[in-house]
Amino acid sequence: MTASLTTGPTRIHVDHDTAKRLGDWTDADAFDVTARYGTVVIDLRSPQIAGDGVIEMHATLDHAMVKLLVPDDAVIDQTGLEWTGRGQVKDFARPKDAAGRVIRLTGTCKTSEFRVHRAGVAVLSALFSREFFEDARRARHEGRTPTLVDPANAER
Repeated sequence: MTASLTTGPTRIHVDHDTAKRLGDWTDADAFDVTARYGTVVIDLRSPQIAGDGVIEMHATLDHAMVKLLVPDDAVIDQTGLEWTGRGQVKDFARPKDAAGRVIRLTGTCKTSEFRVHRAGVAVLSALFSREFFEDARRARHEGRTPTLVDPANAER
C-alpha cells in the first residue's frame, strides 16, 4: 500500500481495532488519523517520505493511542493539539538539540495519547509484530533482507 503526495493526506481510520503501517509503506507527508477506542502504529522512519522536511499529522482521537516510530533526530511539534481529559505526548528519548524531520501534530485528543519511539525502541516495536514475521518469511524466500527493521534498507 503506497500513498501518493498528490492525492491529499493519507487517511487512517480505526474504530475498536488496531492498525499498523510499518516499514516503507508510503511517500506521503500528510496524514489524517481518526481513532476511537483503538490503537494506531505509524512508521515514519522511511527516507522515501520526502516533502520539505515537515510531516503534518491531523488526529481526531477518542480513547485511543497512536505510536509513532520516528528517526532519532526528529522534532515533534505538539502545539497544535487540543486536549480533553487525560492524555499527553510521551517522548522520553527526545534529544535536546534535534534538528531533523519535523512532525507537526494537530487536532483533538479526548483521553488519548501519542507515544514516540526512536532508535532501538522503534526497531523493537517493529520487530515484535506479526508484520515483521511475515516480512522475514517473504524476504527469506526472495533472498533479501527484511525491511521492517530499518526502512532505509528497502529496495527501491
